[in-house]
Amino acid sequence: MDDSQFLAHLTEDGKTETIQQHLLETAHLAAQFASDFDAYEQGYLAGLAHDIGKFSKAFQLRLAGSPHRVDHSTAGSVECTKIGQSYAAICIAGHHGGLPDGGSRTDNVDQPTMWGRLNRAYKGMLEPYDEWKEEIQLPKASSPEFLRSRTTSPCDAMFFTRMLYSCLVDADFLSTEVFMSGHKRSKTDYAMAELEQRLQKYVSGWYPPEGELNTLRCSILEHCRQDGYARKTGLFTLTVPTGGGKTVSSLAFALSHARANGLKRVIYVIPYTSIIEQNAKVFRKILGEDVVLEHHSGVLYDIDQEANPKSIRMAQATENWDMPVVVTTAVQFFDSLFSNRSSKCRKLHNLAKSVIIFDEAQMLPIPYLRPCIHAISQLVAHYHSSAVLCSATQPALKLLFQEFLPGVNAVELCPDEVFRSAVFQRVTFQKVGQLSWDQLADTLNTKQQVLCVVNSRKGAQEIFGRLTGDGCYHLSTLMYPAHRERVLKQIRERLNEHLPCRVVSTSLIEAGVDVDFPEVYREEAGLDSVLQAAGRCNREGKRNRADSIVSIFKATIKPPPIFSIPIGAGSLVMEQYDDISSQEAVSAYFKQLLEMKGDSAQDQQEILPLMKHELFPFRKIADRFHMIDSATRTIYIPLEAGAELVEQIRSGQCSITLFRKLGKYSVSVYENQFQSLEIAGALELLEDGSAILLDTTLYHPEQGLALKADSGDAFFV
Repeated sequence: MDDSQFLAHLTEDGKTETIQQHLLETAHLAAQFASDFDAYEQGYLAGLAHDIGKFSKAFQLRLAGSPHRVDHSTAGSVECTKIGQSYAAICIAGHHGGLPDGGSRTDNVDQPTMWGRLNRAYKGMLEPYDEWKEEIQLPKASSPEFLRSRTTSPCDAMFFTRMLYSCLVDADFLSTEVFMSGHKRSKTDYAMAELEQRLQKYVSGWYPPEGELNTLRCSILEHCRQDGYARKTGLFTLTVPTGGGKTVSSLAFALSHARANGLKRVIYVIPYTSIIEQNAKVFRKILGEDVVLEHHSGVLYDIDQEANPKSIRMAQATENWDMPVVVTTAVQFFDSLFSNRSSKCRKLHNLAKSVIIFDEAQMLPIPYLRPCIHAISQLVAHYHSSAVLCSATQPALKLLFQEFLPGVNAVELCPDEVFRSAVFQRVTFQKVGQLSWDQLADTLNTKQQVLCVVNSRKGAQEIFGRLTGDGCYHLSTLMYPAHRERVLKQIRERLNEHLPCRVVSTSLIEAGVDVDFPEVYREEAGLDSVLQAAGRCNREGKRNRADSIVSIFKATIKPPPIFSIPIGAGSLVMEQYDDISSQEAVSAYFKQLLEMKGDSAQDQQEILPLMKHELFPFRKIADRFHMIDSATRTIYIPLEAGAELVEQIRSGQCSITLFRKLGKYSVSVYENQFQSLEIAGALELLEDGSAILLDTTLYHPEQGLALKADSGDAFFV
C-alpha cells in the first residue's frame, strides 16, 4: 500500500506527514534521549511503535474529518507486549492519556488499566491496523543492565518506565511540532567550559580576598571547584554556614563537575519561590540571561502577547527543561517524578546526566521523605546524575540513603575545619524562658533594631499590634508577595541606614531572605528553624559575637500542633549540647526528629509499598503524591496592580498567564478561614474555587489580610 495513504498528521493547509515518517523521526529522537541512561534501544522501540494504531482505516477517516474517536495507542502497546517489551508497551499505552495502572489479567475491557486495554485488543475490539507490518519492523530491544539483575525491584522498574515514557512523549511532541511549524526549535547550547569561564570571570574580583570571612568564602568556593573536577558522579553534601557563599560555591562545583563528567545541565531544586527568584537573579548575572530557566508559578514567559525569540524559547523550555541551568521548586521537581501525565513527565529524561542541587535540603517534607530519597537515589544510581544536598543545617539522611543507595557514601564538599571556623560563630544563644505577647512586645519596643520570629500568623499580628514607635514592620503569608517584597526592601534600607527597625515575622523570613539584624528573638521551634533564624543575626559578621544575641523564648499560647514534635526534638537536643549550632547537634536533632515521627510518617501516603505490591500503579501514585497540602484556598487582593488584573478576570479575560500574574497579589488561607470570610460576604467566588476579596478594608496595609469579618452575604460568579 502506498505510504501516502496512511497519514499521521494533516494540516489545515493540506500538508501531510506519513505514519512511517513520524514514527522514524520520533524513534530517533526518543532513542537519542534514552541514550543518556543507556536505554537507546528501548527509546527507539517505543518511538517506532507508538502510533502504529494509526494504520487503521478508522483513524484515516478521523484525519479526514470523521467525528468518531479512535483508540490508536493500544495497538503499539499490544505489539510490544507480544514481543515481551513491557516497558515500551505501557509507555505507548499512556502516551496521550497518561501512564495507566498495570492492573491484572482479570481486568475487564472497561477498566482504564494496561490489562484492561490489552483485553480489549484480545477480544477484537480495536480497529484493524495490520498494514503496519508492510512498513515497520519492530526491533529487538535490550534493557539497561541494572534492569536485568536479580536484585531489580518493582520500584527500579517503575522509575525506569517513567523515564522512558518521558523520552517518548517529548520526542512525540517535538516531532509533531517540527512538522506543524516547519522548523526545529532554537536551542540554547553552551558548553560547560564556557559557563565555567563566565563564573571565573565573575569571581575574579574576589581575589585576593579581604578579611577572614571573605577568605573562608573563597576557600569554600575553590574547594568545591576542585572537588567538582576530582569526583565521579555520585552523592554529595555541601554543609556551609549561613553567609558562607553557598549559592556561588555550589554553582562552581556543579559546572566543574559537569565539565569533568560530561554532564549536560545543572538543576537547582529550591523549596520557596522567593529563594528561586533570588538565586536565579544571581545565576543570570553570572552566566547570562539566555542560559538560566526559572520554572515556577511566579515567573511568566508570554508567547501570545509581545512575544520575542527569548520569551518563546524560555516558554518552550519549561515543557522539557532543555536548558543548561534550570531553577525550580521542590514541588515542581518531585511532583513531576511521581506524576503519570505527559505534560509533567516530559521533562524527566533531562534529569539524566545532570548535576541536581537540592538547596535547603532540610526542607524536604517528612510525609514524603522516603519517596523523595528513593527518587534521588535512582537518579544517582542509574541515570548518570549527581545529587548535592545543600544546607547550613544538614538533615541526617545517611541511613535512608544507605537503604536506597547501598554502597554509596555522601561526600562532603565543605572542609570540616572551614565550617568550624570562629568566623562562622557569629551569635550567642540564650534561653529567656516564657514570655507573654505583652512582655515580648515591651522588650522589642526597647530595641533599636531587632527581628522576632514566631510560629503562627496570628501570633505575628498580635505582637505587631503591640509595637510602638517608628520603623515597625510585620511579615507573614497573610500579605501578598508583592506587598512582602516592598516591605523587605524598606527593612533592608532601614537596616543599612541604621534607622529604627523592629520586625515581627513568621518563619518565612528564615529561608534565604538576606537581612542582617543585630539581635533576634525566636519562639521555641525545631532546631533547624532556630538556626535559620539565627542566620538573620550578625549575618555579615561585622559585630561582636557576644553582643549578637539570639534569644529563644517559649510563648504562653500553645503553638500549632504541627510544631509539637520539632519543638520536642529541638528541646531535647538543646539541653544536651552546649553549641547547638554544631554539626553534631544538628545531626542529633534530625535523628531525634525522624525517630519521633516514625517510619510510617516518612511515607504517609504509602507510596513505596504501593510500588512494591501492585503492578505499575502509576495513576494511583500520581493521585497520592502531592507535596503541597491542597487544604488551602486562594484569595486575590485587588490592590496596586492586582486591581487591574482582577478587573480583567471580571471581564472574562481568564487565562493561565493572568492567574500567574495575580499570584503576586494572592493570599492562601485554610478552609475554615475562607469559609468565615465567605459567610461574612467578603468574597466574590470564582469558578475554580478561588475568590476575590470584595472588602479591601479587610486587607491591612501593614499586617495583610484580616481573617475575621462582620457577617453579610457572599457574592457568587
